[in-house]
Amino acid sequence: MELTFKEFLRGGKEQLAAAGFAEVEAEHLLAHTLGLTRMDLHNPLTVENALAAIGDMSVVEETFWKLLDRRCAHEPLQYLTGVAYFRHLEIKVGPGVLVPRPESELLVESVLTHIDRMNKEKMMSAVSVVDLGAGSGALALAVATEAPNTHVIAVEQSAQAIYWLKENVSFIDEKVRIVESDVAIALEGVKCDVVIANPPYIPDGQELPVDVREHEPAIALFGGADGMKVPRLFIAAAARLLKPGGFLALEHHENQGIEIAAVLGVEFEDIALHHDLTGRPRFTTAVRR
Repeated sequence: MELTFKEFLRGGKEQLAAAGFAEVEAEHLLAHTLGLTRMDLHNPLTVENALAAIGDMSVVEETFWKLLDRRCAHEPLQYLTGVAYFRHLEIKVGPGVLVPRPESELLVESVLTHIDRMNKEKMMSAVSVVDLGAGSGALALAVATEAPNTHVIAVEQSAQAIYWLKENVSFIDEKVRIVESDVAIALEGVKCDVVIANPPYIPDGQELPVDVREHEPAIALFGGADGMKVPRLFIAAAARLLKPGGFLALEHHENQGIEIAAVLGVEFEDIALHHDLTGRPRFTTAVRR
């Protein structure tokens, strides 16, 4: 059984490699098929028990090969397994919601650092945070779970994304408040300490990988002809929502740093451009005047 299983997994890796995908994705797909973690695949006893519980290897084979075929057709791996890993969280995702990217983890880190500074310098017992365009809720839930003294509101307009947002909030942290609204009019009369946002910022004509272009929601990706239309709307909303001295962290295209800073300069100060781990400009922080 163990030898057959290893050969079976090897066949999946070879199929993915031939299609130009990372072999390790076969492990993720097989683990999902068996209801295990990827690391569990390296424990023969755990695998044997999982196969015994299913009882029919042909069911495992059929399910696994179908998933492999769908991945080779460029369906996102996270849609197939239903999970995207973000910081310490397992975020449920599927069609209709953007898959959270590792690059956004640095954005969260910057916000958490600022919240910690606020706690120490201003002795704040609670910090109010608004996540604009929350999507799956990855940013909002990371902040809420890693900074327990925060009150987090997740704003999202897309009905498809709202489904996944509600799933994640109910599973991870029910204290996060969900507001289904257009960012431009959301939370009228509300003021907060922090705004975090990853708006659609890709220029409409930019080429994207097939996985992204054909499967992830365009409404969460494209920000207008030059990619700046939607970020401008998000900056205006942040300026309306933030208290004087409030903190904004905004993700954007690597080529938009100068223009983002110019837009922020009207109502914000202490504007700083931050780079991701590959050295590319990734997000900007600023303080509301």
